[in-house]
Amino acid sequence: MMPHQEATAETQLTPLPFLVLERAPWRDPVGVASALADAPFGVCLLSDGSGENGRWSYVTADPDAVLTIGPDDARDAFAALADFIGPAQSRDPGGPPFQGGVIGLAAYELGERVERLGLERRPGWPDLVCGRYSAVLAFDHERGEVLALGRGEAPEAARAAAAKALGWLSAVPAPPYPGRLCEALTGEAPARHEAAVAAVTARIAGGEIFQANIARAWTGTLAAGARPFDLLARLAKMSPAPFAAYLRLPGLALVSNSPERFISVTSAGDGLTAQTRPIKGTAPRGATVEEDAANAAALLASEKDRAENLMIVDLMRNDLSRVAAAGSVKTPALFTVESFANVHHLVSTVTARLAAGRTAADLLAAAFPPGSITGAPKVQAMRVIADYEPPRGAFFGALFFAGCDGAFDSSVLIRTVAFEETRGGWTFEARAGGGVVADSDPVAERLETEAKIAAIAAALTGRDDGRMIAGCTT
Repeated sequence: MMPHQEATAETQLTPLPFLVLERAPWRDPVGVASALADAPFGVCLLSDGSGENGRWSYVTADPDAVLTIGPDDARDAFAALADFIGPAQSRDPGGPPFQGGVIGLAAYELGERVERLGLERRPGWPDLVCGRYSAVLAFDHERGEVLALGRGEAPEAARAAAAKALGWLSAVPAPPYPGRLCEALTGEAPARHEAAVAAVTARIAGGEIFQANIARAWTGTLAAGARPFDLLARLAKMSPAPFAAYLRLPGLALVSNSPERFISVTSAGDGLTAQTRPIKGTAPRGATVEEDAANAAALLASEKDRAENLMIVDLMRNDLSRVAAAGSVKTPALFTVESFANVHHLVSTVTARLAAGRTAADLLAAAFPPGSITGAPKVQAMRVIADYEPPRGAFFGALFFAGCDGAFDSSVLIRTVAFEETRGGWTFEARAGGGVVADSDPVAERLETEAKIAAIAAALTGRDDGRMIAGCTT
């Protein structure tokens, strides 16, 4: 692995205008990523292989440059990101959405740089960290083939980068961990979460806010010999998601099984088009086909869940309008039920055309942090959340790619586990929350967190019983 360049305020990265694509037979992206999981800034963006958003997965590692913005860094993080991404370069119209470029993590507290709220930071986690990747493997689930992509400042450099990516296909996957990844989880006491929900509903009744997303935490330690990547590999089999991801940082790792897009940007004939797909409204899957259909129908008919979803749609429409061309913000889909392994979700879609001169970095600044995991009004909801949760760090931030060609996509970091490497092994925390509104029932909200964390809990412990999820093990 080559040492990467750390981007500073004075850094001027060389653009990568040349692109080479090499095709190879299909390989399982999880197996390929397993061999690179401990490489510097190793990444796996893993789709579920279905639908419009599930066609492509990506694996990469060893970026040629890294940008890190810590809490004490005075730089404008969004301007630094825009400089790090650089001007739009060429793309292959027959290639994948991501054709090399930047992949990064925006922690929840990056929002402190948008609105000065005095948010505390989660120790060890930067506000923003990303790498620029000139060699990438793109896995086409639809056509059953792999594309090795190489970017370079000259044709020979692009060919070398593509060859480097092809070489990763020959790497030997690490054997999967054979036992339980951890023995037990320690969860926040149910009564404590219910009390927080009750307190927030009282503040809503007092007129302070309309909605706030309040989350609950579970913690644990991986078994000796287990790796954070083992969790992603198990979730890929047990509970695939369209925005699953793995990111390895120095002393840290992130595994996400997110079903939710945050914001995306694509190039159209009349400019750049933005999309966001907020999730609000959750119901458990049923034990039978009939019960499952009934639960989905009840979710679609629920006035509470529809109102909760509509609040965030309005919030996201407002966020997008800050950088959109006048009159271009639309809501082409409202209250669509989408089903996943453990839950049904209510999902809406908001689109806009970016105003001339606006970029994905501008959109990120306008919309961050995601409205679906803050509340409405957003700024005051963030203040309320800080009264009931410790600093979030990676939780409820965003994982994103920003292609050399101007493409951008991102997920909301829900269904996410954050790992920290210690002398005693890998410790971790997971959180699950829900939107609290005026008529929220504390017990129902607590049960919703348990439905959302169930797949991760089962993958970690090998158990799938509600007692382990609901209560503390200490």
